[in-house]
Parts: sequence; C-alpha cells; structure tokens
Amino acid sequence: MNEEKQSVTNNDEHEEQLGESILPIDEHVEEVAENGRKVRRRGVYLLPNLFTTAALFCGFYSAVAAMQFKFEHAAIAIFVAMILDGLDGRVARLTNTQSAFGAEYDSLSDMIAFGFAPAILCYSWTLHSLGKAGWMVAFIYVACTALRLARFNTQISSSDKRYFTGLPCPSAAAVVTGMTWVCTDFGLYPAEPGVSILAALITAGVGILMVSNVRYHSFKDLDFKGRVPFVMIFALVLIFAVASIDPPKTLLSVFMIYATSGPALALWRLWKRSKTAS
Repeated sequence: MNEEKQSVTNNDEHEEQLGESILPIDEHVEEVAENGRKVRRRGVYLLPNLFTTAALFCGFYSAVAAMQFKFEHAAIAIFVAMILDGLDGRVARLTNTQSAFGAEYDSLSDMIAFGFAPAILCYSWTLHSLGKAGWMVAFIYVACTALRLARFNTQISSSDKRYFTGLPCPSAAAVVTGMTWVCTDFGLYPAEPGVSILAALITAGVGILMVSNVRYHSFKDLDFKGRVPFVMIFALVLIFAVASIDPPKTLLSVFMIYATSGPALALWRLWKRSKTAS
C-alpha cells in the first residue's frame, strides 16, 4: 500500500515537472493560512481576476482611444473600469477568493486604468499644447498614482478602514476624466491657453491630493446587507434617472465634490481646534 502511494506521489511529481518543463510560464504558488497552518496553493482564482483583467483592458483601451482622439470613448472606458474595480474586491470577499496575487494584480490594473490612462487622455486632449510643461504635469499625475497605490498597499493592515489617507486614485481619475468629457461635450477648444492651464492645474492638484495626508471617507462602514426604508430605493431610482440625463456633468460634479470634501473637512477641523484652543 505504501509502495502504491509512493508511486502515485512520484507520478504526480513527474507530471508537475513535465508540465513545468513544457509550459513557458511558471505556475503561481501561494502560501496561505488554513486552519491555523500554512498551506501552499497552486494557481489563481478565476472569477475576481476576470473583473480585474476587464478593468485593465478598459484602461488600455482608453489610452488607445485617447491617442486616436476618441476622447468620449476613452472617458467612458475609464468609468467602466471604475465599476469593474469596485466589483472585483467585493466578488472576492463574497466568494471567499481573496489572495495576495489578486491584491497585487488589482494594484497594477489600477495603475494602468486610473494612472496611465487618464494622464494619456488629458495629455492627448489639451496638455500637449503646453509643450514640456504638459507632459511634466501628466507624469506628475502618473507618479502620484503609483505613490498612492504603494502607500495604500503598505498601510492597508494598520489604517482606519473608515477613511482613506489621500484621495483614492479612482476618484482622482474620475475628476480628470470627467473634466475632459465635459469640456469635449461643451466643444471647448483644447488648445486655448486658458483651457490648457486650467486642465494642468486640476490634473496636478488631484495628483497632489492623492499623496497628501488629507483624509477621505471610505464609506466602507455602510451596511449594504441591512434593511432600509422603501423610500431609499425610490431615491436611488431618482438619482440614476437624473444621472442618465447628463452623465458627464453628473459624474464630474459628484467626484469634484468628493475631491474637495477632504481639504474642506480638514480646514473645518483646524478652525474648530483653533476656536476651542482660544
């Protein structure tokens, strides 16, 4: 019996070695904790990573569309990526398929969809008219996104879940993207110095907010599983109806309010402290 088990084990190891020798890509092996002990698991979870891959594709498509001057398509792709980015983590938690691989993959996808893609969109639309200053602003935004994600990943276990430190990169991307989409709808000439300078200031501003210590409410403490009054569902229907009338202006307004809420609340707290101290 032991000889049969040993033979099966040897066959499995032989098949694994054969598969690894044939495949040009190494198999992912992850060490996880199960029942108080560490276990090595081979492979990755499919479902949550499908959403992450779809968000990554939207970011890539947005950059390609922006370079082809299809600014509306590029903007819509980034907002679709935001929806997919919000779903992948929730799907992973609901199906108990969280993994370190998924967390890292999600950050890399965010870097493309909410860092690189919005910078390319804004640069292709108007920042290029500023010359070197334009691509410098675009690079500052991309670098701030990378720094924001790196800081978030290192502080995720110790930070207060109710708040984000710095503006979340999807919200920053929504401001830059919404600005481009609204101005395109209005038919503003992107090469106008006033338009380019305003776009540069907003792009650099949200980039700085991402790496700032300004706190933003995360809304993670909201209970989506509990019961709510019927009127809440009716209110949501009205919100969706209003948003569908003019999506660019609605989305830009919502995320501009959120982006400015952090500094506004920080200033209000400082004023309240100074008043108490005096």
